[in-house]
Amino acid sequence: MTLSFIRCFFVLISTAVGYFVGDLVLRPLTGAQIGCLSGLVLIFIENRLHRASVRGLSSMVFGLVLGIILAKLLADIMSLLPLGDVFLSISRVVLTLIFSYLGAVMALRGKDEFNIIIPYVQFRRQDMKEGIILLDTSAIIDGRIVNIYKSNFLDGRLVVPRFVLQELQKLADSSDDLKRQRGRRGMDLLHEMQADDTIDIRIHEDDFPGAESVDGKLIMLAKLMDASLCTTDYNLGRIAALQSIKVLNINDLLSSVRSTIVNGESLRIKLVKEGKEHDQAVGYLEDGTMIVVSNARKSIGEEVNVVVSSILQTPSGKMIFAKLP
Repeated sequence: MTLSFIRCFFVLISTAVGYFVGDLVLRPLTGAQIGCLSGLVLIFIENRLHRASVRGLSSMVFGLVLGIILAKLLADIMSLLPLGDVFLSISRVVLTLIFSYLGAVMALRGKDEFNIIIPYVQFRRQDMKEGIILLDTSAIIDGRIVNIYKSNFLDGRLVVPRFVLQELQKLADSSDDLKRQRGRRGMDLLHEMQADDTIDIRIHEDDFPGAESVDGKLIMLAKLMDASLCTTDYNLGRIAALQSIKVLNINDLLSSVRSTIVNGESLRIKLVKEGKEHDQAVGYLEDGTMIVVSNARKSIGEEVNVVVSSILQTPSGKMIFAKLP
């Protein structure tokens, strides 16, 4: 609504300016028509450029300024030579055009290398937390990042790239029920995080057309922004770590804060279901660690004291075997 009002106001102002300019040459109506048409043309051009990247525009301006400076330096050097005024004037114009074009084009092509123009990195508010944490799709869907962030274990701004949002959207629109539920869960969690004033989270608009996979784009963006990567994807974490990117794996964090249990230790747990083997019962600690108790099927549904007999470390976590005292 505000954008439409600004556009209409701009067209009216352009028409009024055209009318007064046309009145100077005794053609006010023609001037008003030219002013109105000019305003509409500018709005059309602006609307076609709505996908233009602010970082790309900043890069182009940076390259343009650099090209103009180089052209002026060369023109000043040429002015020291015994050349005619006409030749020097033409040289200044030609050099300015050439170096302005080359500077703008080269800056646009290498915009991903201009760290000084990326948001959140060089120009931060004084009250903004230091550091950037990129969230991948798995970390968003997992959902535990919300409580971890609120507990102040993470210090920095959470950033969700636009291409991660697109991947979540594809999952939410999938014909597969499980993928659709995961995608919608991720979208809902993002809405909750954005609505929470205690969570500093932003959407990053830049993309990397040259990268085919979302994982590849995440690694490139993490390098570019000097950011940490938060994920639950083991393979992505390993690839990122090999490229000197700080990886915050939520599963590793939870595994590291689980209490240490040794053989012979006594525990009190509630048995909730049958085990795979004969007469086994299964219970869980508060951190989710599974405890398999032998000869305890008759005690399912009760809280019992058990003694740890052995501990098995698996890729998915720790499994504890126990027996009744």
